[in-house]
Amino acid sequence: MHEIDLLTIVTESILKERLIADLKIAGATGWTLSAAQGEGPRNRRVSEVEGGNIRVEILADPVTIARIWDMLKDSYFSNYAVAAWQSTVQVSRADRYLGNESQG
Repeated sequence: MHEIDLLTIVTESILKERLIADLKIAGATGWTLSAAQGEGPRNRRVSEVEGGNIRVEILADPVTIARIWDMLKDSYFSNYAVAAWQSTVQVSRADRYLGNESQG
């Protein structure tokens, strides 16, 4: 088992295509995307937002995760309903998630 960073993003489903394109630009080589339901600090249920929400999880090296955080700060947080958090998780086959910056 190896430790690796996990970044979780929950946002409006209408942003799906744009967010995925930006994740690729930031260097993410993979992600898991699923529908999300819940209630946030504004007490709005998902059903009140057309299309609901998505949850995107990215396992990546610290350099890629930092680029994604920067992209979220620059292009998403001030304009859209976005929640994001980072944690360290244990994975097998960590080499599948590490970018070129971490393999040298």
